[in-house]
This record gives sequence, structure tokens and C-alpha cells, in this order.
Amino acid sequence: MKYLIAPALLFCAVSVHAAGAPIGFVKTIAGDATVTTDKAAVKAQAGTPVYEGSQLKTGAKSSMGVTFKDETVMSFGPDTELTVDEYLYAPSQGKLKLGSKMAKGSMNYVSGVIAKLQPDAVSVRTPTGTIGVRGTQFLLMVEEGDK
Repeated sequence: MKYLIAPALLFCAVSVHAAGAPIGFVKTIAGDATVTTDKAAVKAQAGTPVYEGSQLKTGAKSSMGVTFKDETVMSFGPDTELTVDEYLYAPSQGKLKLGSKMAKGSMNYVSGVIAKLQPDAVSVRTPTGTIGVRGTQFLLMVEEGDK
């Protein structure tokens, strides 16, 4: 039995280490939403951690709000899919980056510290283009048929 427990514990330790430290947390949720990290999907609820590489998804008639370490706020409407591709927040070292890709849905974005200190370090890719954030708030809608 010892040999079965040890590999299981090792696997858990590797999974946690692979994800790294959380870069943000789900703050609000209404309806059904998931946060998928390293191919493991969890039902989103207030306090669910978000990691670099996490995919955030809301269902029909659902919404979710996420706050990142730098105080960036992203609020998602129904049927939204967004992946946080890159996140680097080390302002004392001048290392700042927030890159995401929105496949479909709607989002209200409010800039945090990264966009205020280094505006060109933030971008949101869509199927039809890239939004360069320059320290502001904006609404974005990507329809499923957009290519």
C-alpha cells in the first residue's frame, strides 16, 4: 500500500508545481462556468484560482468575473471562452505581460497595474485581430462565426 500512495502524492506535487502560483481568482459567478488548467476542468466558484494557461468558460445565461494579481478585472458574459496565454507580474523587475486569446463571447475589461505601467505589454487576441490595451476599459464581443 505504501507504494501506491507515494506515486499518487508525487503526481499531485507535480501537477501543482506545473501550474505555478495563481495569477488571479474568480470573484463572481452566476450560472455555469469552468476554469480549465492543465486539462483539468473545475466548476468555477468564488475563490477558484486562475493560472497562466487557464481557459475560462461560461455557459449559456452565465457570467463570471476574474480579478488578477495586478488588479486587472475581466468580466465575461454568456457563452464566452478566453485563455490566459501569458501572465508576468514582477513590477520591481520591470517584467510585465498579460496576453490572452478570446475565442468567442463577450468581455468587459478594466486595466490593472500592468497596463498602467507598461501599456504595450497587454493584448487580447481574437479570431480576427489583436487588441492592444493602453490603460483603459473596453467591451469586446466575439461572435462564433468570426474567423
